[in-house]
Amino acid sequence: MNLSDSKLKLLIAGIGCGLAAACLAYFGNPANMAFCIACFVRDMAGALGLHSAAPVQYARPEIIGLVLGSFVISAVTGEFRSNGGSSPMIRFILGMVIMIGSLIFLGCPLRMVIRMSAGDINAWIALIGFACGVATGCFALKKGFSLGRAYETGTGSGIVLPALMAGVLILLTCTTLLKFSEAGPGSKHAPILISLAGGLVVGVLAQKSRMCFAGGIRDAILMRNFDLLTIIAGLFGVMLIFNIATGRFVLGMNTPGIIAHSDTLWNILGMYAVGFAAVLAGGCPLRQLILAGQGSSDSAVTVLGLFTGAALCHNFGLASSGTAVNAETGEVVAGAVTANGKIACVICIAVCFIIAFTNKRNSKRGAAV
Repeated sequence: MNLSDSKLKLLIAGIGCGLAAACLAYFGNPANMAFCIACFVRDMAGALGLHSAAPVQYARPEIIGLVLGSFVISAVTGEFRSNGGSSPMIRFILGMVIMIGSLIFLGCPLRMVIRMSAGDINAWIALIGFACGVATGCFALKKGFSLGRAYETGTGSGIVLPALMAGVLILLTCTTLLKFSEAGPGSKHAPILISLAGGLVVGVLAQKSRMCFAGGIRDAILMRNFDLLTIIAGLFGVMLIFNIATGRFVLGMNTPGIIAHSDTLWNILGMYAVGFAAVLAGGCPLRQLILAGQGSSDSAVTVLGLFTGAALCHNFGLASSGTAVNAETGEVVAGAVTANGKIACVICIAVCFIIAFTNKRNSKRGAAV
């Protein structure tokens, strides 16, 4: 089964992912979020005690399902390949950059598209930054950027992250060791089985279709190939219909309750960092989880960078706040980017430029995988 050999199959895959996201939103996931890799990894980091922000602590089954879905389908179809060794520490740093940029914007590229489908103008503005970040990464690729090739490793190395995710699922369902939010975004979630099923479905579809938000724009820029954008169009279309049909479509910039802010410059710069780092790392946060599920230790290290970045954001006040209504006065309080977050974002962009133009392809290191 190959979903990447025709635009029709890719469109169907995108529609399937959109339906899964719509179901998750309908059954209880936070409004205007449905499925967000950055936000859900942040919640999992909180559940594991990596940060102490009480409103965002929950072991999201969707993340577990993504990795396990990719692992199972790749094993069944013979696509599981255990490999690694392509500049793992740099990939770890890039994972941190992706998470920090995402939590400054308040969403990963997947949530950006979902927010766009719900009428959030801030997300459409952030798309400019994301596309420019991807374009900058493409420029680095043209100039010879490479983190080196990955090499075949023992099978045990490739199954570490899927095994860890299975362990977290056991802790979630069979123990009370994990932390759970009693209020805030972490307290809003679909039932465990529905969440896990949604993650598994998207994991399978994303693995077979090579779904990647950064990759779609990268391919369009470098090769004039718009195939991967077809998946995103399918997802966007389904979520647009769902939001309009359920009254969740609200065209605006400072809407309370959708976990977003209207600081235009930092929405752009946050997603610029995400797009830039995603190209350098070889995929957006969703793609990193899928690659880790199918055996890439390098992507697994990037995922660990995502978790570490989430912990840093909430332990050191880097994450932005969303527009909300003051419970006592009833007044709308605009969301904002913290001073620490702004400094971190600038540093992240600088780090991306350093990585992009100091790591060149050569005969000894080999080409990027």
